[in-house]
Amino acid sequence: MAYPGKLISLQPFMYKVYLNKKISPRVVNGHPWIFNNEVEKIEGDVKGGEITEVFTHDKKFVGRGYINPKSQILVRLLTRNKTEEINEHFFQRKIQECWDYRKKLGYTENCRLVFGEADALPQLIIDKFNDYFVIQTLALGMDVWKPAIVKALQEIFTPKGIYERNDVPVRELEGLKQQKGFLSDPFDTKIIINENGLQFYVDVENGQKTGYFLDQQDNRRLIQHIVKGADVLGAFTYTGTFEIHAARYGAKSVLGLDISAQAVEQANAHAELNGVQQFCRFETANAFDVLKQWGKEGKHYDVVMLDPPAFTKSRETIQKAIAGYKEINLRGMNLIKPGGFLVTSSCTNLVSPELFLDIIDRAAKDTRRKIRQITFQTQSGDHPVIRGMDNTQYLKFLIVQVQ
Repeated sequence: MAYPGKLISLQPFMYKVYLNKKISPRVVNGHPWIFNNEVEKIEGDVKGGEITEVFTHDKKFVGRGYINPKSQILVRLLTRNKTEEINEHFFQRKIQECWDYRKKLGYTENCRLVFGEADALPQLIIDKFNDYFVIQTLALGMDVWKPAIVKALQEIFTPKGIYERNDVPVRELEGLKQQKGFLSDPFDTKIIINENGLQFYVDVENGQKTGYFLDQQDNRRLIQHIVKGADVLGAFTYTGTFEIHAARYGAKSVLGLDISAQAVEQANAHAELNGVQQFCRFETANAFDVLKQWGKEGKHYDVVMLDPPAFTKSRETIQKAIAGYKEINLRGMNLIKPGGFLVTSSCTNLVSPELFLDIIDRAAKDTRRKIRQITFQTQSGDHPVIRGMDNTQYLKFLIVQVQ
């Protein structure tokens, strides 16, 4: 069944936006966002969601994108090609290009098919889980084109199902309501995917974000050698994907901790699904408290893995986030045997790679431990990074030896 809605015919030349005389280097260098305070004037009675053309103050063409006067980001550009129209064919071609790119990198079964600004489709997220797709349209101008996006997926992939996970607060900043539901015929929203030779449940209806974190799928392979024969502790495990990998890669014992009882239940189900439940278990606990207490008790592990959720999404609370990252990494290092390994991540966009490494260095100094970097990575390649667009590089993944 196609998405129940009619494709909206927009007139791309009805509205025009003129930028201030001094254009932000960010816009000149290719960033698609244009803020309200960067605009000198708007021609046309704009209601929001429409396609507009953007010009410099002296009427030189900048690009074409969607506009929303209710948003702090007035325009998000879709193209800088003056001859390119924004229509149904545009979205079909762009999504096909995204798929071709992922296939070249080897992401054919599960991947982030569309990663918003990094794929020149601002505020559109599409995750592919086998033959099922989960969509997020996080801005009004992209939400308008949801029928065209669904049609493109149906024509390119002939999927078994498409689901909408627009139950995110950021939509309200665009004047949109939060919602979720089927964009195809209904299907069982609890599916199983394969990753690195393991199996995991994906709950596309009620799981976090789109149901599963694909951005660490490459990084999970990087623990393969350091966990062999090791006693492993994982904190902030969510559904235990790193821990299950550790068990499969030959860890002697694996214990995972998460504050969510529901996540722990699914993590233990993952252990059973992959036949490692005899030496891989998960418990409900506040990782901050447990790491501190076990440090006092003198417990030690060969490998400690930390994969916490984002500690802040606001610059106003960034210092609290920095303090939180330092604390958990300091506590983690205190639990590591000399010569053992710390596997640590941050998905807080406002914490830069340089700042994250500095936090780890400071934690090591406070614990009087020497660390040796093994690898430092970002998110998986299906989440491409565009230089100059900080929001496209959010994940930091680090393995260090702790001496």
